[in-house]
Amino acid sequence: MPIKLDASGKRWVELEFLVPGAPDAVWHAMATGSGNAAWFTMAEIEERIGGRVTFHFTPDVTGHGTVTHWEPPCRFSYVEADWAEGAPPVLTDITIVARSPDECLVRMTHSIVGPSSHWDGQMEGFESGWPGFIDVLRLYLTRHAGEEAASFQLFAEARGDALVVWRTLLDGLGHETADVGENWTLEAGETLFGEVVVVRQDAVQRYVILRIDGEVPGVGLFGLYDAGEAIRLSLCRFFYGAGASEAAVAARPKWHAWLDAVATS
Repeated sequence: MPIKLDASGKRWVELEFLVPGAPDAVWHAMATGSGNAAWFTMAEIEERIGGRVTFHFTPDVTGHGTVTHWEPPCRFSYVEADWAEGAPPVLTDITIVARSPDECLVRMTHSIVGPSSHWDGQMEGFESGWPGFIDVLRLYLTRHAGEEAASFQLFAEARGDALVVWRTLLDGLGHETADVGENWTLEAGETLFGEVVVVRQDAVQRYVILRIDGEVPGVGLFGLYDAGEAIRLSLCRFFYGAGASEAAVAARPKWHAWLDAVATS
């Protein structure tokens, strides 16, 4: 969707989406650090107005913000002053409204105040980056809501044609194609079994989401984004249950080596 504008100089992008679960469960997932780890990234959130928000994307990339609105289980907002060098602060606002006893409508907006369109591309990137994580959120709320969770995100850059890199990524996972409903056994960063539940391919990004079974169940999101000058590979791995933290620590270096190998193939 295009950037929206108003007379005050506010510029914003917004998403609306349905998720399973009662408001309290959705609030936990979206407005707490332990909840964010289950579908987005490892995080800490001080649960009060003025509280600190910290997102640990990678060891070298950390996002910081401050809570500006705290109204459980309905509305959570935070502002990030350093999201991009030289940019005005960006405000993220999340509202949660019950549509039925077991389904909620979530509205998420990212906004800045300023007359310049210089940052519109980055803001549109916020919007295009959320759908895969929202799919993971739905899986978590459907099967594992409230469980202990741990996760990590890994990134690498590759050169060449995006379709060729995509096929190399799938080949690294041991599969020539990806279709919803397929059962996969992986012998890559881990030995695991799961079902392909989401596949997306368009001119800019491609990804596959795998619902993983086993002693420590979870989700794997494997994909790429065509940034023009390079292909940005990403791997997001989520673990649920009592052994989540230990499993994430053990798996991370193995997947890091695997992703680097794909990027340089």
